[in-house]
Amino acid sequence: MDKMIAYCGLVCTDCEAYVATQANDLAALERMAARAREQFDNPDLTVESAMCDGCLSNSERLCGYCFECQVRACGMERGVVNCAQCDDYACEKIESFFGMAPHARTTLDGIRADLAA
Repeated sequence: MDKMIAYCGLVCTDCEAYVATQANDLAALERMAARAREQFDNPDLTVESAMCDGCLSNSERLCGYCFECQVRACGMERGVVNCAQCDDYACEKIESFFGMAPHARTTLDGIRADLAA
């Protein structure tokens, strides 16, 4: 399977939600939803809210923060595959995200280096 790199540099195809959704593994999705209900004190989270087809998909099945993600919205608006391909890389939005997910910077920096080669 090809890797799906989100706008922010996270690897969607390595994500537990993505893998379980693509495998139609409802038990794994229920375990994820149960963890999220407890972790975020949100008893209304469902299996459907854990389903995800990946950041780059046009699907309505996106989990977590994806619908509200400013990095994703910006990437979609600019028509880039990911932030590494943006003329304004690394902008304030993505720099802020890197504070929470420094490994995403490594992924995008690698892509950016390959583009320059």
